[in-house]
Amino acid sequence: MDYRRTYVRDLFNLEPGTQTSAYGWVKTRRDSKGISFVQLSDGSCFKDLQVIVNAGVIDADTLKQITTGACVRFDGTIVESPAAGQAVEMQASGVELYGPADPQTYPLQKKGATMEFLREIAHLRARGNTFGAVYRVRNQAAFAVHNFFHKRGFHYVHTPIITASDAEGAGAMFQVTTQLEVNAPLEAPDGQFAYRLKGANPDDDFFGKPAYLTVSGQLEAETLALGMTNVYTFGPTFRAENSSTSRHLAEFWMIEPEMAFCDLEGNMALAEEFLREVIEHLLDFCGDDLAFFNQRIEPHLLETLEHVVSSKFEHLTYTEAIKLLEESGENFEFPVGWGTDLQSEHERWLTEVKVGRPVILTDYPKEIKAFYMRGNDDGKTVRAMDVLAPRIGEIIGGSQREERLDVLEGRIREMGLPLEPYWWYLDLRRFGSAPHAGFGLGFERLLMYVTGMKNIRDVIPFHRTPGHAEF
Repeated sequence: MDYRRTYVRDLFNLEPGTQTSAYGWVKTRRDSKGISFVQLSDGSCFKDLQVIVNAGVIDADTLKQITTGACVRFDGTIVESPAAGQAVEMQASGVELYGPADPQTYPLQKKGATMEFLREIAHLRARGNTFGAVYRVRNQAAFAVHNFFHKRGFHYVHTPIITASDAEGAGAMFQVTTQLEVNAPLEAPDGQFAYRLKGANPDDDFFGKPAYLTVSGQLEAETLALGMTNVYTFGPTFRAENSSTSRHLAEFWMIEPEMAFCDLEGNMALAEEFLREVIEHLLDFCGDDLAFFNQRIEPHLLETLEHVVSSKFEHLTYTEAIKLLEESGENFEFPVGWGTDLQSEHERWLTEVKVGRPVILTDYPKEIKAFYMRGNDDGKTVRAMDVLAPRIGEIIGGSQREERLDVLEGRIREMGLPLEPYWWYLDLRRFGSAPHAGFGLGFERLLMYVTGMKNIRDVIPFHRTPGHAEF
């Protein structure tokens, strides 16, 4: 056997009469009057292949083991199907059983299961309709991301996972250290651990200084943009927020383009093009999967996505948005006022009720934004932008970066951050500084939007949240 085999998705395009093989996992087997009907999937597409097994073709002992979850290879002939919804099926002439699955203990049965239960069997859930569709969309979305930037001449760069600086200034970071010893004493109950600090001197630690898992590759990407013009990162990031909401993960993937010689207007144009093109790609190449989400997960999903692709995004300043919200007459759960951060309910009202299409908000108060965002001449706001989409709210956040050395140093001090860890970042302003801009997009947030899935834990294969690091 080798990897160059025919996928189930390819079998639907074969001419009737073609002899071939079909590999995969059994969804169901139904027996009726000397004929068995087997639904087979290999995850390559949403549709299952129906395999017809006539009596006597497969010995009875083997047929009994072809149950839900079993892994098999059927040999046979592609024939026209009399069943509605499928053009062809396979008439089996033989089978090889690779791995049986005990029908009494196999957890992914045909009957429905809750999302919570499926998270507990994340190692198996890709075999079901919902998560097979999620991961196929995730694959195509990742391809669309790389293709989008490649066509525009961006360089794909890899930024560090371990860093000594806090890109967001929020402090919610995982520390990386070799100075913490973890052991499980024999007298301790199973699953309980004892932690002991080896030493208190940072010089003795692996990196000789405090180090953390990155919350963003942006700062390092800026160094590459200010030498290669246009770059982007696409990799894992980590945030140690003790939050168990449906919108937060401890480990997630970020897409972060950075562009030299670019201002806020250019940044907004790129973000709008990006969303439109990635969604259009998914509509073109994930039709069956998105149709499933539209039917079973989020009504009107396809209509919403098509509307984003065809709409011109509305541009509003933060100040204009606050005024609209204050005059809306809505009884929001969170109060609205200049200087406060917008909540999801405010963002959704703007996009779904007031404007009716995606909105890009700009010029936020500097107190609620990061230190690296370029200050406006009013001294109160910064050249930040957020792209808000109907049904989810903020989906992209970005800014023109502060390129003035003295202003950037002042902002770092204002935020209560030490200058020393940012010496190299300040050098970019000291030696050949240039206007530049960029944005960040949480890949899982994008996937929630395009699939309609309600919990971010369900658009990543193995979620990492407080108290959960299985698999």
